[in-house]
Amino acid sequence: MRSFYHYMMRYRGSGPRTDERRLADWMFEAHDFPKQSTSYDEVSRYLEWNIPFTEATQVFDRLWEDYLMNES
Repeated sequence: MRSFYHYMMRYRGSGPRTDERRLADWMFEAHDFPKQSTSYDEVSRYLEWNIPFTEATQVFDRLWEDYLMNES
């Protein structure tokens, strides 16, 4: 299974500025983001301590479910 970070990189780039893209762009810029992690707890904890925007944790929870469905 690839990491959540690698899964999220599909949302980077041009196009509409969605919450998914905002989160992916922030993850890319955050040098200490746990880029190799496949652990919900580790990524969630990091987001809670370093929240990039108000809705980030809700966006993460929704995308995590999609990540599990697509990566398993």
